[in-house]
Amino acid sequence: MKTPADLRLALETARRSADQYGNHAVDEFLAGRLSRRDLLRYASVIGLSLAGGGVLATPQARAQSGANATIRVAHLTPAGAIDPLTVTDAGGLALLVQTGEFLIDDDGEHLVLKPALALSWQPNDKGDVWTFKLRPNVKFQDGQPFGAKDVVATFDRLADPASGSAALSVLKGVLSKGGAKVVDEHTVAFHLDAPNGNFPYYVSSDNYNAVILPANYAGGYEKTFIGTGPFKLEKYTPKVGASFVRNPDYWGEKALPERVQFSFYADEQAQILALQGHQADVMGTFTVQGGLGIMNNPDFKVMEVKSSAHRQIHMRNDDPHFKDKRVRQAMALTLDRDVIVRGLFRGKAQLGNDSPFAPVFPSSDAGVPQRKIDIAKAKQLLAQAGLANGFDVTLTTEKYMEIPDLAVVVQNAAKAIGVRINLKVESQSMYYGAGVPGKSDWLDSPLGITDYGHRGVPNVFLNAPLTSNGTWNAAHFKNPQYDQLVAQFVAAVDISSQRKLAGQIETLLLDETPVIIPFFYDQLIAMRSNLNGMRFTALAQLYFDKVTLAA
Repeated sequence: MKTPADLRLALETARRSADQYGNHAVDEFLAGRLSRRDLLRYASVIGLSLAGGGVLATPQARAQSGANATIRVAHLTPAGAIDPLTVTDAGGLALLVQTGEFLIDDDGEHLVLKPALALSWQPNDKGDVWTFKLRPNVKFQDGQPFGAKDVVATFDRLADPASGSAALSVLKGVLSKGGAKVVDEHTVAFHLDAPNGNFPYYVSSDNYNAVILPANYAGGYEKTFIGTGPFKLEKYTPKVGASFVRNPDYWGEKALPERVQFSFYADEQAQILALQGHQADVMGTFTVQGGLGIMNNPDFKVMEVKSSAHRQIHMRNDDPHFKDKRVRQAMALTLDRDVIVRGLFRGKAQLGNDSPFAPVFPSSDAGVPQRKIDIAKAKQLLAQAGLANGFDVTLTTEKYMEIPDLAVVVQNAAKAIGVRINLKVESQSMYYGAGVPGKSDWLDSPLGITDYGHRGVPNVFLNAPLTSNGTWNAAHFKNPQYDQLVAQFVAAVDISSQRKLAGQIETLLLDETPVIIPFFYDQLIAMRSNLNGMRFTALAQLYFDKVTLAA
């Protein structure tokens, strides 16, 4: 409901835009000599119309609001400092792509790579050198020209073991510092540590840390949000919000909105309330359970894309409780995945089979039998492992989306086989800690649930959390046969070879069960019904450059 002050302001705007007859009618209303009903009747005759629940606006004013709007975004508070080198959380990722760009964009809906700062890319015959042709006539927001030296410097930072780069989890064993080389001003050659058939995904928006920065970048990202994108920083206030304005010097089509205004919220429900209270036009990713009020309300619309995003329930293979794979198998057999998909996601998810091969990946082998709930078998396995009476263990996880609810589901399911789980749900910053063994509840806990965002290919999921030296190996899983299969998969160029290896990897992981992956969920965002042109990826990156907000 609009306030009298809102109505009066709108009428003043209408009066400035209307013809002399409209001006007279508005003057009479503001002076109290014309009723609202008579004004509306008069407006219909002279061509004015109502919009936005009672605010008078002219056609010209509606057009301006559509093309030059301020788009308000309700988003989760970033977990820490915004730095392309180290950021890993959804709150930070959405901010990076407002001003920053990648060599390649991974299309959010079809998992298709599209040119961005790179126009083309080509491997050598062996697949261990990839050459990228860069887009000319691009500038950073501070006026510096973009070129090959910036790409090389960016990936040298990301691949440097001493930099603290979060992208090392992606690039380790793939690209070393010094592997990116300038060929000419607009050509870069990536000399890889080993052949890699999916390398373009490693330098695309899939690798969210790979935002291209100037070669002379020296830190202090939050002060500038330097990049080449369609928006530039207006203001950033940690824990409060951020605003970005149209970049008039952008190399591509100029952004339609004049401004994008982010407000940070502590949790999903606060975001939803902001959207329902018309304090926001868009909210970032949300859960089906928490967002039912939005999904069933015609004032809002929900966009969804299928994804490889999932939760990994890790069990430390070197912990006394989980050292025997039969115990890990028993835990996996307690979960009714169909019920989880229906209950937590109302069907907006696909079944997981305890490997990172999501149904959306062309390389996944759909012929591997699906693991299903089997309590009798689980009890038998637990008894064979010498734990017929169960055991006590703490499950540590993060307060994010539906994960606390999933933790309760795991806790209740385990009771059926005598495993007594104590829940420890922490903030994301506390759970992830420093992100290195010995300084991270995520990597140190015997049992945990971790959020894994979408990727266009399974390579990162296969390497970082599960190879013997993987930087995200919370399960402390070490299996030489697995490592060899993954290396072969990564090097394979054609889909048929990848799918054959995928079947072997999926079968091995079902047997060893270092992690439980019960589902792959669809990515959802919500917005007001009059907002159009929104784009987003399954990695929760939000793009506002084509957005319009109708009256």
